[in-house]
Amino acid sequence: MVFLKVFYEKYQIKDMNRIANTIANTKLEDLEDTIKNIVYKNNVCIEYVSKDGIVSLYNDMSTGCMIGKDNRQFDVYKKELLDSGEDMKAIKFVNSDYKSKALLYLVKNKEGGFVFIFSMLSSVESNTVVIRGQLIYITFVVIILAIIISLFLSNKISKPIIDITEKSKELANGNYNVVFQKNGIVEIDELSDTLNYLESEVSKTDEYRRDLMANVSHDLKTPLTMIKAYAEMVRDLSYNDKEKREEHLNIIISETDRLNVLVGDILALSRLQANAEVLNIETYDLRQELESIVAKYEIIKETEDYKISIESPDKVKVRADKNKINQVLYNLINNALNYTGEDKKVTIKITEEKRDYLVEVIDTGKGIEKKQLEHIWDRYYKHEKNHKRNIVGTGLGLSIVKNILVSHNFKYGVKSKINEGTNFYFKIKKINK
Repeated sequence: MVFLKVFYEKYQIKDMNRIANTIANTKLEDLEDTIKNIVYKNNVCIEYVSKDGIVSLYNDMSTGCMIGKDNRQFDVYKKELLDSGEDMKAIKFVNSDYKSKALLYLVKNKEGGFVFIFSMLSSVESNTVVIRGQLIYITFVVIILAIIISLFLSNKISKPIIDITEKSKELANGNYNVVFQKNGIVEIDELSDTLNYLESEVSKTDEYRRDLMANVSHDLKTPLTMIKAYAEMVRDLSYNDKEKREEHLNIIISETDRLNVLVGDILALSRLQANAEVLNIETYDLRQELESIVAKYEIIKETEDYKISIESPDKVKVRADKNKINQVLYNLINNALNYTGEDKKVTIKITEEKRDYLVEVIDTGKGIEKKQLEHIWDRYYKHEKNHKRNIVGTGLGLSIVKNILVSHNFKYGVKSKINEGTNFYFKIKKINK
């Protein structure tokens, strides 16, 4: 509305330029017809002076036209245009009779004669008033429509968000049966998918946690019962019998070690996940450490007829945190002993590659289903609920392995075939000769 008057005036001037160019380029024999056509279609009046000096007036009786009128100021403008010597020139002035702007054009025809074109630069004030009145009604209607549409859209968007918020509170309170619905809005659908995935993962973690509590409760109860029973026996019965006393005390020590493994696993995982431990990187012989670790399983090999074999180069120089990698090996060997087959065989292989040593711990057990492989590194996860042998298992061992190897930036993984066994492996950087 503010700039309408300016735009309209520029449009009129542009239209006058077009008319002037048309007259300038019209052949002499067609000039009269062209002028009549222009006057008919445009609100202009025209004075044509032929090369013989004959004056012809067109539309000179229209409102506001100064062509053919006795006006000294207008004659001055005409003389100024003629004296300019230009073939096409315009003057913008104020029509004193109507107090409005006007435009006078001089156009010289190429074949002789010249034309004066006069046009009022019409005011759009009256049109502006009409448009302004219409705009008020239109704006009012648009505002009402905008409010209705906004309420509809806000309800469509806010309702699923409120629903998601309520279900999230249920999820936080332990209800893992909630389902986050989609509603067709891309961002909310993505949020629903994410929360459904979160619900699934939290549900699994909670299930693993319950399994952990059941396993730990079972594993704690048994050694505590044994410790109490044998301590009472030492107190009441065998305190004077040296041989019996030592036997009972050794059992107490053994059961205490089992408790220590449980507590150690839980604390180790907590420290690893909190990044509270700094790696102590050093160069050492992995083969030598492995032999030392396997030697500690001699009692199991003798009493339960387990077979642990090592296939490795004589020297395996690596660079890593020795204690942490030893913990990885302990956990992988314990896991293999827990789940190996009836032949009770566990194989530890170290294969030299171009830049690394590939370390594999292989059992001959039932194997792990493909859908379970992605979960075995999770906290608390155990793909069999019951222990196969009397070794403490919290479900934290493989999670500890994962965190240690990730902190070293070592590649790791698992391969398994049903009824053929499972192969846990990792790669450790070797030291070149």
